[in-house]
Amino acid sequence: MAFTLRQLQYFIAVAEQGSVTRAAQNLSISQSSVTEAIKELEGDLGVELFERHPRGLSITHNGHQFLRHATKILATVSDARNAFSETKENTGGKLNIGVTSLVAGYVLSDLLARYRRACPGVEVSAIEDNGSYLEHLLIGGELDVAVMVISNLRDRMALQAEILETSPYRLWLPMGHPLVSADIISSADIAREPLIMLTIDEIEENTGKLLAALGARPHVAFRTRSVEAVRSLVATGAGVALLPDLVYRPWSLEGDRIESRDVSGALPVVQVGMVWRKGSSLPQAARDFVGIAEALRSGRGR
Repeated sequence: MAFTLRQLQYFIAVAEQGSVTRAAQNLSISQSSVTEAIKELEGDLGVELFERHPRGLSITHNGHQFLRHATKILATVSDARNAFSETKENTGGKLNIGVTSLVAGYVLSDLLARYRRACPGVEVSAIEDNGSYLEHLLIGGELDVAVMVISNLRDRMALQAEILETSPYRLWLPMGHPLVSADIISSADIAREPLIMLTIDEIEENTGKLLAALGARPHVAFRTRSVEAVRSLVATGAGVALLPDLVYRPWSLEGDRIESRDVSGALPVVQVGMVWRKGSSLPQAARDFVGIAEALRSGRGR
């Protein structure tokens, strides 16, 4: 029996959440429905998409590869549906977008691809910079909309924000690390480990505040602005990392495995969203962009 779109939707939800329980909650369905859908999908494909262990699920290499295909399939179906929606009046125009480094490759790429397909006549111009500078450009009217980390949005009086994705912090570990099999990981456990620190989009500041709140004072072994460098350093045992789940992938560029685990305590989350100047009359191109982003968020069950 061929796999169904619903099975793909459930698979993507589990892959993104790293948990059948969280996926079922986001989809507002039973856990058994999600589990059965994943089992049927694996049977149809003839491969294991997830590794089962006492702490839950972790996506396999085959699962990681299939995730890209599944995402494209659902995106194509969404585009097919939108082709029969009300014809858009704007056949041209210009859209000026800002984006922060952390979300450029993890949120904007898919969103922008959908937008270009829906509004091919719009000229899109994008700039990547830090959050405070993007806020300055938005308030000054030089940008229509920005896709950025909004957890620490500074000028909330002048800016309107809408959440696209919420991502909790988790601990990244190399395969075989003692903490991988720990029932509970505490801040004290992290404090004993060399820490790989990501220094983009206020992540370093957030991580410092997080550990201070948990009473831990870690030894920072390496600071980098590259997410891929963090992956490689963690995978080869140079240290651990505490990062939002948004940027987690189970493999480094060299093909080494990276594990991700929850940490006990009330950890903050990173919110990624769209931001525009409050009270401004958005041009049609920007309104379409916001609408497509909202549809993408709804399709993911967020």
